[in-house]
Amino acid sequence: MRRAGLVIVATLVLVALAPAEALAQEEGPPGTRELSLALDTVWVLAAAVLVLFMQAGFAMLEVGFSRMKNVGSVVAKILANLAIAVVLFWAFGFAIAFGTGNALFGTQGWFLAVPGGAVDEVYAGLAWTQVPLSAKFLFQVAFCAVSLAIVWGTMLERTKFAVYLVFAVVFAGVIYPVVGHWIWGGGWLTELGMQDFAGSTVVHLSGAMAALAGTLLLGPRLGKYDDEGRPVTIPGHNMPLAVLGVLILWIGWYGFNPGSTMAATPQIADIALTTTLAAASGVLGAMTMSYLYRRHVDVGMAGNGAIAALVAITAPCAFVAPWASVVIGFVAGVIMYLTLVFVDRIGVDDPLGAIAAHGMGGIWGTLSAGLFTTPDLAAVGRPGLFYGGGLYQLGVQALGILAAGGFVFLASLAVFAVLKATIGLRVKPEQELNGLDVSEHGVYGYAGFPEHLIATDHPINGNGGGTPRTSVEGAA
Repeated sequence: MRRAGLVIVATLVLVALAPAEALAQEEGPPGTRELSLALDTVWVLAAAVLVLFMQAGFAMLEVGFSRMKNVGSVVAKILANLAIAVVLFWAFGFAIAFGTGNALFGTQGWFLAVPGGAVDEVYAGLAWTQVPLSAKFLFQVAFCAVSLAIVWGTMLERTKFAVYLVFAVVFAGVIYPVVGHWIWGGGWLTELGMQDFAGSTVVHLSGAMAALAGTLLLGPRLGKYDDEGRPVTIPGHNMPLAVLGVLILWIGWYGFNPGSTMAATPQIADIALTTTLAAASGVLGAMTMSYLYRRHVDVGMAGNGAIAALVAITAPCAFVAPWASVVIGFVAGVIMYLTLVFVDRIGVDDPLGAIAAHGMGGIWGTLSAGLFTTPDLAAVGRPGLFYGGGLYQLGVQALGILAAGGFVFLASLAVFAVLKATIGLRVKPEQELNGLDVSEHGVYGYAGFPEHLIATDHPINGNGGGTPRTSVEGAA
């Protein structure tokens, strides 16, 4: 009896203390919230650095796929566009994308100004994360710079340097932020529940559609098509550098996708897993297509397969199971290869494969969220079609693609058309043949080796013999 009485008393004490214990766990010991905020901030800053490091990946990828006579222009463009993106996004872009406003764009928070210190009221689009405003900006501006870098992959080796600078101002200051607001900043696609966790549409499709608009007005490189209109391969000069660029981008994606949690949570490991599986599968998909189509494995296309898959998994990375990421990545590698062959045949000169990798990869990845999102992971929107969610989410994803892609294409086409009619988009034919390093910057990218620059050109595509068909009327 005595023992039973002690058990009853102990039980009553535990019941009485339970609410207080629960409250203590909810509030946590002193300093818990500060520690959580510190960890989240460190993680977001580390992720921002990884995304910023992707600029080095773009530089090496573009250098590798360019000819020796144009590599200096590539790196100059990377630096200039990064600088412009940072300043314009700070001044205007961040407020348009994440500032409190209406369904189309933000109207508060210019120059990161926060009257009265009410950050969440001014930047309602990012009120869900607790990190400081400075960390939010640094992470998001790195995304903007990536989207801008994508634009120029299709326009290499013949574009005036001034075009890069002017378009960067408009893209980073207005075009990209508007799409960001629609999908991430509380805009109309946010309200519909569009799923784009880390930017298959916001970042990658936006960059690719702007690239397509510019390339259509710019025309192909000299020697890209022969007298019968057949595409001629213009090989890059350094595949090891191109593959190094791919690997740097792959590593940077661990800031891109897991970093989009903007919090140091266990979920970042799951997102890193789906990201890795997709990238590996994309390489295999592209290699398979390369062998089936040409009976050999194209190293450059294998790298583009990884990039296409990384682009594709960017939208659904937090919403899908690992097995689905393998399917998404492999299909992305296949789609990228088929798109690149098609684009080449219809007269669109895309030296880097940006339209195929970032454009079609972004479209497929965004749609795949509407197919493979699981009920347990659908933090935004609804489960995918294959998990009993019906066609609603797939329809929202398709609507977002059409709206965002169409807006960026038309807005970019207008800007490039104005530039073509004023300063011109393209360098003169003799400048293109001699290389943009000398004509645009007055110095060789590979100083001390000018005699080798001509030797790297195919006889039909620059500085050698042959009579390539050109398309430069009115381009300058």
